[in-house]
Amino acid sequence: MKNGKYFFAFILLLFSFYSVSGIDFTNLSVSADNRLLLMAESESQRTVYLSSLSDMSVQQLTSFPERLHLIDNGRSILSVNRFGVTRIPMSGGLPSFIEGFPSLKEGNLPLPGRLHELSASYDGRWILYIEPVSPAYGNLYLFNVLNGVKQLVSERVELPAGDFPAKWSPDSRLFFYIKGGSLYYCPVQTNLSMMTDETYRMIGQGGINSIYPGQRGDFYYLKENILYRLINSELYTRTIYSDFLPAGNIEAVLPFDFNPGFDRFWIAPDSGSILIDKNGRNFFVFLLGENQHAANVLPSVSIPQGAKKPEVLWSQDCLLIISSRQNQSVTWRFEIKGNRVTQLSGSGSPISSNGTLSPDGTKAVFWGERGLELWDFKNWRLIQSLSSETVYHCLWVNDTHLVSGNGRVIRETDISGSFPIDRAICLSSADETGFETGSSRILARIGESWYATDGKIPWSVVSSPQMQQPALSNERYRVFLEPHFSGHFKNIPMVRSISSANTVPLISSDVSGVHSASLQAALCFDLYEDDTGLHQVLDALERYGIKATFFLNGNFIRRNPESAAAITRAGHETASLFYAPLDFFDSRYRITPDFIKSGLARNADEFLSVTGSELSLIWHPPYFRNADFITAAAADAGYRTAVRTLDPGDWLTIEEAARLNIRYITASEIIEQIIARKANGAVIPVRLGLLSGGRRDEYLFQRIDVLIEAMIRAGIEIVPVSEIIR
Repeated sequence: MKNGKYFFAFILLLFSFYSVSGIDFTNLSVSADNRLLLMAESESQRTVYLSSLSDMSVQQLTSFPERLHLIDNGRSILSVNRFGVTRIPMSGGLPSFIEGFPSLKEGNLPLPGRLHELSASYDGRWILYIEPVSPAYGNLYLFNVLNGVKQLVSERVELPAGDFPAKWSPDSRLFFYIKGGSLYYCPVQTNLSMMTDETYRMIGQGGINSIYPGQRGDFYYLKENILYRLINSELYTRTIYSDFLPAGNIEAVLPFDFNPGFDRFWIAPDSGSILIDKNGRNFFVFLLGENQHAANVLPSVSIPQGAKKPEVLWSQDCLLIISSRQNQSVTWRFEIKGNRVTQLSGSGSPISSNGTLSPDGTKAVFWGERGLELWDFKNWRLIQSLSSETVYHCLWVNDTHLVSGNGRVIRETDISGSFPIDRAICLSSADETGFETGSSRILARIGESWYATDGKIPWSVVSSPQMQQPALSNERYRVFLEPHFSGHFKNIPMVRSISSANTVPLISSDVSGVHSASLQAALCFDLYEDDTGLHQVLDALERYGIKATFFLNGNFIRRNPESAAAITRAGHETASLFYAPLDFFDSRYRITPDFIKSGLARNADEFLSVTGSELSLIWHPPYFRNADFITAAAADAGYRTAVRTLDPGDWLTIEEAARLNIRYITASEIIEQIIARKANGAVIPVRLGLLSGGRRDEYLFQRIDVLIEAMIRAGIEIVPVSEIIR
């Protein structure tokens, strides 16, 4: 790398998606041999870097384990975090950038986006990832980890807002992906340009959750209420003649339709049953094969309101559904043959719903804020607590070894013996760094432990370290931090060459595709009836550190008191959407000033009764159907009226589009239009809850992460409505 500015431009690019407050560069120290040691920090996550001031090359020394993958046939770990993607030798070593993969190289900035915007194959040889080309779309690429070759799979696929839009077959010879509401397959080939056109590789309509790769060279495709089973070898014939050949053999006809936008499904390892998750709240098990029409109905489970997305673990012996709410886990154990389900909590439930099965299905590990636990999955009992520290991710290497990462170190644990044996692989972060006195080694302190490296060999534990006083200059260079009070970073590292008297910033002020916030816009959310999408939106706003405005209708408050309270607990602005979803211009109603005042007062009283908090004195009429006398009546009651300045059109269903003779707009197209029509002071409402008649693709709230990122990239600061209509 010839220019360090590109390195810091990359850091700036990534962090613009995660923290509008930006990153903070700290712990600058210059060595006598012209090396610069520094840390980049945001939201308590730190990464240590070493830069050569003579050629501005940059090396990463730590890697925070937000997501871990095994690659290169298990010889390396792929570490994904907010600073990028790096490879770490399983044997132990420093993180490095994968040759040929988008990284910190000049002119080759890595893909922006959230952590899940890549998918590694099961054998670790291939990586699928997306390079954005517009606010809502990107190109899907296949990358060969072994030789660094990158191949284009498909252009203008929708940027993921939840699950990555591709799935691998267990043998890593095939993957599936979605585009424009259709599902495609793609066999891995040396040259994808020789692949049959996408038109002849389409399986059918649906989402990535419509497909489930089996363990026996087959896969399952769920469309509406019919479950099909296909064999990989039949794919080409089935798809090329899809006009008159069915999608595959019918395995089951279910009593309800499957919605890939909200629902998920799993197939048992023995292919004898199916588990269906309806909207993350209700789980049903149905038998397949000869038993699919059996009269007896298997037990079902309902997940408590406000619980996090459940984890499903299914071995040959047992099916578990694990959910967590307010840091408490609840486990449901299904006994398919015994036709019963048992709810477990307390000591019978793991510390978190984050879990994964060992390859042989006999053990499971669970991790989270309360540590790492090892469970006997078959007999369902806690074997041992492996750690009490917060663990961010964990994966199995084989049946007796696993890799986990906490805030200090990424380690391998051998559980084959009576006591687990830990081995450090790489440091995750550091509390303090510096150069060692009398040597070229770099020291790092994590808690009370000290580690050392020369920038080539792995970190090793040291005792009684002697660290130099941090120096901001040597005979050739002087470094300092220039404060910044706006934009995506808090300060800028500056380097002055003493011999030439030139001072240059290490952070490029010109970051392609990212603009400093120059506009303000209010992203607000309307809740009329149900709370579908609310918790997804709340989670997204928390991740990005954004406070928004929620307009609550009386019907919503009465039907969803816990969800109404959750908005208040999250610290968002709550506003009124009247006490009922009335169209004020409907001839059936007589709208008077007193009626408006009493409706606003009633809504405020109901909100106070269920949350203990007051609504703000901001409102808008239902469906934004407004007139001067309505605004005047509300003002007389002390309310400011919010006006929709940009209509996303996310309220438009297929039926409404046909009735009004309006072109139906997909959620991705809506995002593109919002960014194209951006303006300072815009009020952009997003409709939450399900619409009667539904939408053909996703609801806009299902793509809230993509919308937020697109707004940040476009230089829009997202604020509550009260900041717009002062």
